Amino acid sequence: MKTLLLIRHAKSDWSTAVSNDFDRPLNERGKRDAPDMAGRMMEKKIKIDAFISSPAKRAKKTAQVFAKEYKRDKDEIIYKEELYLATVEWFYHIIAKTDDEFKSIAVFSHNPGITDFANGLTSATIDNIPTCGIFAVKIDTKKWRDFEKAPKEFLFSDYPKAGQD
Repeated sequence: MKTLLLIRHAKSDWSTAVSNDFDRPLNERGKRDAPDMAGRMMEKKIKIDAFISSPAKRAKKTAQVFAKEYKRDKDEIIYKEELYLATVEWFYHIIAKTDDEFKSIAVFSHNPGITDFANGLTSATIDNIPTCGIFAVKIDTKKWRDFEKAPKEFLFSDYPKAGQD
């Protein structure tokens, strides 16, 4: 069995003048939400063996915050250029290439791709994975290369404002 956590980057700062979307940083809410959501995963005893992220600034920072909360070195994060504006096909490709030693992986990326990908995995659907939202799936396989065809089961979905009125 394997576990996949799809994590959309935390809220980005649109008020900062940046030369391109790739360099957009987290805003104050994003800086609060990322450690809060990582903490929730720790409380649920969700194990993460590998952190795989888009190298875009906001996704990279979100992955670094999660790694820190999990007491892992930020140098362990695997950056994949293809996760920036990734298509569904790229998610499958990247996951299939993951080392089988990792039982549970967290993939940090962007909308609309991450939501499109999540919606094709199980019968559970989501209109939109909110910023710093998590969509978790259990996969009945021993090898990541078999991920696409392997049976999958929705585990849970969580996001910063879940449970708040």
